[in-house]
Parts: sequence; structure tokens; C-alpha cells
Amino acid sequence: MKSLLRLNGKKHRLFYLIPLGLLACGLLFLAGIYFVSFLMGPPELTNDQNTIYYSIDGEKIGEESGAENRYWVDLEEMSPHLIEATLAIEDRHFYSHNGFDLQRIAGAALSDLKSLSLKEGASTLTQQYARNLFLSHEKTWARKLKEAFYTVRLEMYYSKDELLEGYLNTIYYGHGAYGAEAASRHFFDKSASELSLAESAMLAAIPKGPSYYSPFNNRENAKNRQQQVLGLMLENKQITEQEHHLATEKNLAFTKPEEREKVSVAPYFQDSALKEAASILELDTEKVRSGGYTIHTTLDTRLQKQLKENTGNEMKSGSDIEVGALAMNPDNGGIRAMIGGTDYTQSPFNRAVNAKRMPGSAFKPFLYYTALNNGYTPTTMLMSKPTAFKLEDGEVYQPSNYNGYYANEQITLAQALALSDNVYAVKTNLTVGPEKLVNTAEKFGFTSDLPAVPSLALGTASVTLENMVTGYGMLANGGYAIEGHTIEKIVDRDGNTVFEREQKKSDPVLDPQTTFVLTQLMTGMFDRSLDGYMSVTGSSIANQLSRTYAGKSGTTESDSWMVGYSPSLVTGIWTGYDNSKQITKTAEKAYPKNIWASFMEDAHKDADGQKFDVPPGVVGVAIDPESGKRATPYCDTSRVMYFDKGTEPERHCTLHMPDEQKEPNPNGEPPQEDDRGFFDKVFDSLF
Repeated sequence: MKSLLRLNGKKHRLFYLIPLGLLACGLLFLAGIYFVSFLMGPPELTNDQNTIYYSIDGEKIGEESGAENRYWVDLEEMSPHLIEATLAIEDRHFYSHNGFDLQRIAGAALSDLKSLSLKEGASTLTQQYARNLFLSHEKTWARKLKEAFYTVRLEMYYSKDELLEGYLNTIYYGHGAYGAEAASRHFFDKSASELSLAESAMLAAIPKGPSYYSPFNNRENAKNRQQQVLGLMLENKQITEQEHHLATEKNLAFTKPEEREKVSVAPYFQDSALKEAASILELDTEKVRSGGYTIHTTLDTRLQKQLKENTGNEMKSGSDIEVGALAMNPDNGGIRAMIGGTDYTQSPFNRAVNAKRMPGSAFKPFLYYTALNNGYTPTTMLMSKPTAFKLEDGEVYQPSNYNGYYANEQITLAQALALSDNVYAVKTNLTVGPEKLVNTAEKFGFTSDLPAVPSLALGTASVTLENMVTGYGMLANGGYAIEGHTIEKIVDRDGNTVFEREQKKSDPVLDPQTTFVLTQLMTGMFDRSLDGYMSVTGSSIANQLSRTYAGKSGTTESDSWMVGYSPSLVTGIWTGYDNSKQITKTAEKAYPKNIWASFMEDAHKDADGQKFDVPPGVVGVAIDPESGKRATPYCDTSRVMYFDKGTEPERHCTLHMPDEQKEPNPNGEPPQEDDRGFFDKVFDSLF
């Protein structure tokens, strides 16, 4: 009997010791959690946020959110109705517990044990916040343990207001909207601070099941859940009977589908800015999208809207022809406006920066810069007539002029550029050497491999519109290297400036005198005084222009270009078909010139009269366009042309003088004009 009593006593003690041991283990485990939490310090309260873009004048032009739309606003900037509605339906004891609602947990745990599952939820706002920040939403014991660990850390280091603010900025409301501000804009097109009681209750109803309770997916489910939220608020004495009645009867004005699909002011530009930011920050684009950055760009919203309007007014709907357009500040390379296609929603491919097409005659300024640095002057004469060139490899190359027009006489470089004479261009390229043209193109910023062939003078190598605009920009700024860019400054989510562009002024990479001389020559495409056997290539838009511009057009079978500049703005327009189909309609070929002219005029509407600065070492001389010599009072027309000092013509034009005014030759014979220019003679000796 005694032994039996001793056995029963041991069992009795074990009956008490085992629970006490389990309790001690639990307390030690809990103490360990708190100790480790203390050592690890406070966790981050934020995760992904939207990145917002601003124009150069401080106007918001768009934002990036990837697949998720996020904002962060202070608790004080949220409607009190939303805060109270959220607490009523999600965690009424939030301000009185330490992160865990033990009564709810016990009830949910009992239900889970009975079903051997984890279906019941008893998560407090802090637990939900921990899950949103750091964990997945899978229902496993391991995840729940991790959730408890993070909950302790959050409650240990942050105030209840900080936790509530964080929760309301990160909870998912469906349709890619994370946080109260994003949800408020998505569902009601207003800020979270402006939400009414009825709207707040509707938003608070959604997080339990964003798909099931979304008013856009199931209006009845959403309405029933909203009524439940309002009922709890009445029960908790957060609202009065009258407020409850008015809110339940309120018809809510939701956003329309088209209002939810907002395209930014400049979607192609924004895409380029995103890629540039990713490169600067050395992050992938998704990290930038959701990184909460504030990106200050180079975009001028007035110019962007103007370019879009000018393009839309000119290009007719119903055609598959596409457009690329880009306007840049030539002083620093900042891109002021950009269009990458006719419709971003149909095709986000950016034809302004990514499409490589043949520029045709728009490439000729780079050739003539090369020529001017290798003995040519604006009045260098070459014969314009159908010409077959026999090359070193025995191949015969015979370029033709547009529409088969030739002067069949000598023309100056100034006329050749204004009239876009192809024979003159190829002769020049072969004389100076195609390799020199390739080297010059590299100075202008072209990085792609260009073939050193005779036809390169006619723009047969594929380049981007941004390449062309950047190159022309160097002519506009007097020869300084520039790099096209879209970003001036990047600020992170904490307000720290992580990037700011420095404007460095280095020595010019181009010869300033040659650059200015070429710029003046490029004004000739709008100058009818240079007309010869055909009109200058800009004659169709010359009457639209009220100030001096320099430019060049280009045409191939499948591409049409216009690039030109003032001292403060350089703009390029390209049109063509994505599949390189031939452009056959005359109106479509004229799109770039017409868009360019109307845009440049609108862009400079309020600008002061601007002139290209004449650098030292350049002289201006009145020239007779027909003879290429100094004009006299007898010449019908004259044009001031600029020369490197010492290269200007010495002889005066005698074509229009009366015979008695002409000086005889030393041998007594009447004076005669030489049939060929110097470079024609050189060309004949070489080829």
C-alpha cells in the first residue's frame, strides 16, 4: 500500500511539474524572442513605394509603380473616418494590446485544432503589418512563428501611431493598389485625406479579400461588407445613428475604367528616364519603379504638349506610318520633348532612341564639316551632272539626284548643301576620303560602326534619331560635346539626393570656326537666293519660318527626316513604316518638315530674337551664288557667306558685268571663266 501511495505521489508531482516545465520553456523561449528582437534593433517600416517624375519646371509628369501602385502619406493626412473604419473591422483593441490579441488568438487556435488546419485568422494589425513587410501569405506554422517574431520587434521599437500609419500605407486593396492613398486614387480619384465616411467604410471593407470585396469585381459583396463595417462603427460608438444612416444610403461615385488607365504626359520620355535612372543607380528597372524615388527630369511640359499637338495635327489617322521626334537643349544635351510613336498604348517601342534607320541627306552636314576641315570652302565649285564613279575594287557606283535633277554646271558647296546635290556629296567624300568622314562622325558622338564607303555621304548607314539630334546639337552649341539625357537629379525616399548632374564645360571637340561656317551654310536650305536648277530643299516651309534656323532634311525610299536648330533648341523628326515599307504618298514624305517647322515656331513664340555667335577668326563676305565669287553691284543676287579668315574668295564676280567693265587678260583676249573648279581638277587627277 505504501509503495502504491509513493507511486501515486510521484505521478501527482509529475502532473504539476510537466506543465510547470512547459511553462518555463515557454517563458524562456519568449524571453529569447524578446532578447534577440532587442539585439536586432528596429525593422524597416516601409517597403516599395512609387517613383515619381517631375518636369524641369517642377510639374509632375508621371510615376512608376511596376505591377504595384504605392504611396506613403502621414497618418494626419488620412481621413479620420478611414482610420476608425479600419480599426473597427480589423483590430478594435489595437491601442490596448502589445501586438497579440490573446482572446482572439485563443478562439482561433481552438478552431484550428479542431479542424487540424490554419483557416481561422486572429491577426492584429501589427501582425498583418509584419506579414506585409517581410513574409509571404502562406498559412504554415513556420510562417506564423516568423510573423510573431517580427511582430515583437515592431511593437518593441515603434509607437502605435507609427505602426498604424505603416499598416495603412502598405495593406493591399486590390487592382495593384497598395496603401490607402493609392487605393483612394484608384477607386475614387481623390486623396485619402478627402474620403467621406461611406467611402472610408468601403475601402476598409476590401483588405479582407481584395478580389471578393472589390466594388469593381462584385458590387453586392462590397456593399454588404461596407454595411458590416458601418455597423461595427455604430456599435463601437464611433459614429452616430444619423451618420450611420446617411453613410449606408450614400451612392458612391467610383472612377470610370478610362480614368484608371492614365498614360503619363510623356510616356516614351518616362520610359527613357526609367532606363537612365536604373543605369545611374545601378539597379534593375523594377527596383527603381518601386523604390520611392523622386526623379527630376529635363522635360519641358510646354514643349512636350506642343510637339504632341504639332505631330497630331499633321499626321493623318488611318495610316500605319510611325513617327519619332526629339527636342534637345544643345547647350547641355537635356532632352526637352520626346515622341517615340503615334500611340504608346499600341506600341511602347521608342522610335526616337531605339530605332536605327538610314538618315539619307540629313547626314551630309557631317560630310561637309569634314570637307571644310580639308581644304573646301563654302564656294568650292564642283560639277553637278550624272556621274559614274569607278571605285578601287572595280565596282561602278552611280548616285542620282532626287527626281533626276542636275545643274549640269558647276555649283558651290553652299548650293550643293542647300539643294542636296548627291553627286557633289559623293565626289567630296571620295576626295577627302571616306575614312575621314567616319572619324568625323565619331567626333559627333556616333558610336555604331559606320562603313567607310562612298555612299556613306548619302546617309546609307543606320543611326538613331537621338544620334542625329545630338550631332546637330554640337553644331548649334559651337562644337562642344554633349550627351543626350533625361535626368537632372534623383532623390531617394528619405529625401537624400543620390544623384545630381554636373554641368562641366570642357574644350570644344569641333573647330569653332568650321562649326559656325557650316551652321551658316545650313541656313541655306530655307534661302531662295541659293536656288539654281531646282528649289532649295526647305522652300516648302520657308514661308512659315519667322527667324533664322539651320537644318537639313533627308529622304530615302522608306525614311523621311528633318533635323534643325536655333541657338537654343535642336529638334529632329523622323517618319516611316516599322516594316521599312516604301513611302509613296507625297503628303507622308512632307510630314517631318511640316511638323518641324510648326513646332520650332511654336517653341520660339515668346523667345527673343536669337543669333548664332560669330567666333573670332571668321569673316563674312557678300557672294554671288552663281559664280561663287565676291558679289558686285552688277550681280542680281548676293548672299553673305562666312569663311575661315584667309580662305574667302579674292576675285570678284564678272558674270554680270558689262563687257567694258571687265578687265582683259594679259594676252589681250577677253576674260573667260574656268570650266572647272580646283577640286574638280583634283578629282579628275585622282579618279
